[in-house]
Amino acid sequence: MIIHMRFPGGLRKALTFSYDDAVEQDMRLVDIFDKHGLKGTFNINTGSFSPEGKVHPEGQIHRRMTEKQTYDLLANSPHEVAVHTLTHPYLEKMPAASAAYEVLGDKMNIEKLFGKITRGMAYPFGTFSQEVFDVLKSCGIAYSRVCSTTSNFNLPTNWYKWEATCHHRNPNLMSLAKKFVEEKPPRAPWVFYIWGHSYEFEQADNWNIIEEFADYVAFKNDIWYATNIEIYEYVEAYNSMRLSADCKIMHNPTCRELFFEVGGKARSIKPGETITL
Repeated sequence: MIIHMRFPGGLRKALTFSYDDAVEQDMRLVDIFDKHGLKGTFNINTGSFSPEGKVHPEGQIHRRMTEKQTYDLLANSPHEVAVHTLTHPYLEKMPAASAAYEVLGDKMNIEKLFGKITRGMAYPFGTFSQEVFDVLKSCGIAYSRVCSTTSNFNLPTNWYKWEATCHHRNPNLMSLAKKFVEEKPPRAPWVFYIWGHSYEFEQADNWNIIEEFADYVAFKNDIWYATNIEIYEYVEAYNSMRLSADCKIMHNPTCRELFFEVGGKARSIKPGETITL
């Protein structure tokens, strides 16, 4: 008996985004996301906010937001705020204690500023090591995104090495979007994951890329629009389900309804419920 996970509501597809550094161009990106019902994760460096009232030099592209700008943009939004370390160092080149200071310090600042627990992260420069994985675990980080990409829609096998489908400048972005929107996942569910830095749209003068993409993928009734942490938490909850040895009895020990498909039939199991398949 083959059982396939489905996302909330029995959906087969999820779409998510990840953008780094808390730069001023995030304001325009969030506006695009919000107008199209999209959700993303914004990875911020709380040790590198611009001072309040700072005037950036004319022509500067990488313009970090102030703490207030960041709060005003994301505090009451549907988007996730995640760790990107205090000062954006190469974590794998630091002693473990220093790496922990960078990660935990950023996490604590985010939680204090936004009043919410944060468990997500993106690696500065996309670099990591096994020692860094261990640091993240000790700091309460559940997942972290890297910079390498897959050009597919598979879920990660290692949450501490979560690879996106593609960067937004990938020339195959719209062909991937067409496949994602028009085709039906045959077995395992799909996650289309796009990452980047919003200042890159200004740098390349190509905001039309994300605007056209958003227009194309928005408001589909078979796509779950989710943040990184929402996908992580749902998948982990699903993986907590218990099955009998013959896979005919299923128990849901979690506090959320979980969805799956078995024998071509869509099913769900409620919190605490035990069912026979």
